Amino acid sequence: MTPAIPMLASTASQTAQHDLTYAVGIISYLFAVACFILALRWLSAPTTARRGNIIGQVGMLAAIVGALLQHNVITYEWIILGFVLGGLVGAPMAIWMPMTHVPQRTALSHAFGAAAAALVGTAHYYLFIAEPLRPHPVTMGILCFEVLLGALTTTGSLMAFGKLQDLLPTRPMVYKGQNFVNLSVLAAAVLCGAALTIWPEQQWLFPILLLLSLAFGVMLILPIGGGDMPTVIALLNSYAGLSASMMGFVLDNRLLIIAGALDGASGFILSIVMCKAMNRSFTNVLFGAFGQVQTSAAGAGEKKSVKPTTPEEAAGILEAARSVIIIPGYGMAVAQAQHKVRELYDQLNKRGVDVKFAIHPVAGRMPGHMNVLLAEAEIPYDRLVEMEDINGDMPQCDVAMVIGANDVVNPAARHDKGSPIYGMPIIDADKARTVMAIKRTMNPGFAGIDNELYTLDHTLMLFGDAKGVVAAVAKELAENNGH
Repeated sequence: MTPAIPMLASTASQTAQHDLTYAVGIISYLFAVACFILALRWLSAPTTARRGNIIGQVGMLAAIVGALLQHNVITYEWIILGFVLGGLVGAPMAIWMPMTHVPQRTALSHAFGAAAAALVGTAHYYLFIAEPLRPHPVTMGILCFEVLLGALTTTGSLMAFGKLQDLLPTRPMVYKGQNFVNLSVLAAAVLCGAALTIWPEQQWLFPILLLLSLAFGVMLILPIGGGDMPTVIALLNSYAGLSASMMGFVLDNRLLIIAGALDGASGFILSIVMCKAMNRSFTNVLFGAFGQVQTSAAGAGEKKSVKPTTPEEAAGILEAARSVIIIPGYGMAVAQAQHKVRELYDQLNKRGVDVKFAIHPVAGRMPGHMNVLLAEAEIPYDRLVEMEDINGDMPQCDVAMVIGANDVVNPAARHDKGSPIYGMPIIDADKARTVMAIKRTMNPGFAGIDNELYTLDHTLMLFGDAKGVVAAVAKELAENNGH
């Protein structure tokens, strides 16, 4: 009996160590959940967004640590390989991808996350089938929902990436009866999932479910134009979160359930915010074929001319102004002009000019895009004013300077019922005493229509790259100040 005592002591020690490791893992999970909630809260305001980003990363690190300490991890070799491969893909995307490509990077991230959920669901289905006991119908139903959402989000996100990156045509690809065909494919996928929930041993149905879901993801994005792609990305973000939450139920992982639910809910709310900012409904986004190049009813007649100006003339007008409102848009982001805009702000500020920045909710393709770029240039947060708050100041503004914005300042949204952007809330740049618009060409924006603002009598056009034009104006102001 004596030799058994060390063995019992060793077993007891291993059990205690196992319990301690498991407890640390659970605490890591709880800490991660708290971090994720705080991250969402802090990311909702420019002044706390950096803090929210950091706490979100800390939470994800805690989640990874908690997952690695769970008792069901048998070996770490494949996990380490996954870390290495993920790092090789993720690090270059984070380091070298410019801010202007954040929507594309977001779409890719959704595709990777959703693909992981679909693959995990697929693996667990075949593991369930290999077991002698039939899986519970609830578990099977959740698994099928996870695979359906994960698969359609994977291909849908890749399609969105292709359109945003101009690898695919950004115009809507539509044909007669398209909505009926799309919904039929989705219905067939749902029926396959329902059948598998009742008869999980019918393995031939699972590949059909997977293929139909992948096909529906492609078909979902085809009729949607580039102008609506940011809203679709937010919606796909919601789908990816929901598929991760379903994966949490299948794996019995509470952190995945909570984190996926947070992601799904926040993505859905973001979609609502963006649809509201464009005065559009989900059905209109998904089935409206928004983004086709067209001419509005108001602009179908005589073409009006524009009034080009020079940086020297623009600097002279700005010098005489008492209030200037700068309206940044995607063109500023593409040109990476935010630091030159800061130089212009400094020059005007030295002269006692009241300078504010009008931020449209969807300027730059994604909510918060302009805030991030301007914060990167260290422009004070109190100078960034939301659209609802700035519009009342526009009639008293001496100069409204539009830098690369287009549809979000188009007056047609207020009166042209034939315009695809009719009813969309816009920044009232046209109500300023003088408007200066910086633009490369007169090409239409994402909505595919001409901008009435550019042909108004009090609008001056500065043609060229936003970075170069703003730098030239700032230089003129500096030289004038020197004299």
